[in-house]
Amino acid sequence: MNKRDFDVIIAGGGAAGISAALWCDELGLDALLLESRPELGGQLLSTYNPIENYLGFEARNGRELRDVFIGQMDKRNFICRFNSKIVEADPEAKKIVLSGGDTFSSRALIIATGVRRKKLQVKGEEEFRGKGILVSGKLDKGLANDKTVLIVGGGDAAFENTEILSETSSKIILVHRREEFSARKEFVGKAYMNPKVEVMTNTIVKKITGDQRVRQVWIEGRDGETTSLDVDLVLVRICVEPNSEFLKNRLILDNKGYVKIDQNCETSAAKVFAVGDVANPFSPTVNTAVGTAATAVKSLFFQFKKAEYYTSI
Repeated sequence: MNKRDFDVIIAGGGAAGISAALWCDELGLDALLLESRPELGGQLLSTYNPIENYLGFEARNGRELRDVFIGQMDKRNFICRFNSKIVEADPEAKKIVLSGGDTFSSRALIIATGVRRKKLQVKGEEEFRGKGILVSGKLDKGLANDKTVLIVGGGDAAFENTEILSETSSKIILVHRREEFSARKEFVGKAYMNPKVEVMTNTIVKKITGDQRVRQVWIEGRDGETTSLDVDLVLVRICVEPNSEFLKNRLILDNKGYVKIDQNCETSAAKVFAVGDVANPFSPTVNTAVGTAATAVKSLFFQFKKAEYYTSI
């Protein structure tokens, strides 16, 4: 399927992409939404904790909030294509190429591809996925009964999962590569006060080993010595990274790969906008995703109207 007469192509179907599609319909713009997964939702589908800070609605988890969004979109007019992995983008031509070869063009692009959880990139990480490497503390809490769990990370997510899993596990070992944590002080304080939790700073995970399941994690401490820890389960929470590889050398990105935008969410290319987490390293929230999408579409709409006005006179 190739179509060249869209007003807007939206890349990504998380909260930001859904919001962008809603606002395109609200303002009468013909939109195509491309989502790499089989369903809409993005990071919401991997959010298992309650969402209590989205104004106007509280949800038991991200999927429940996603379902509310989808219900609202049923009345909106836009085209959505699933299982559509983007391999190339041309910001100047406003063109998107998918892995299967299909090409789509438009008058404008909105990048809403979000982020993904960063991996350790060590031996055993992929081998033991589902065999002792956990997806989420909330989701996998029952698996930690009387088990020793090693958690890697130093941010809010690592400490939140430490608190959750300490309720059922026999021991938590929290490993962080630096001395200081980026997590909120109250989270850090709770961990240090918890008798089940051992915190190891200036420590790097080197590899994960075992038989049919995880049995050991090999670490390197501040002294450079490599030792093994006997553990049953591992959870990695070492921050996220943006899904922006297809934009490299096409748009201006920061040193971590986040898309640089102006106050209207416009990128270094005219009529190419980036919204949600892929462009917001300091505010990766549903609120920001929804709001920046509205900002981008309204800005784009007025650019179209301005161009039409000057064309008509």
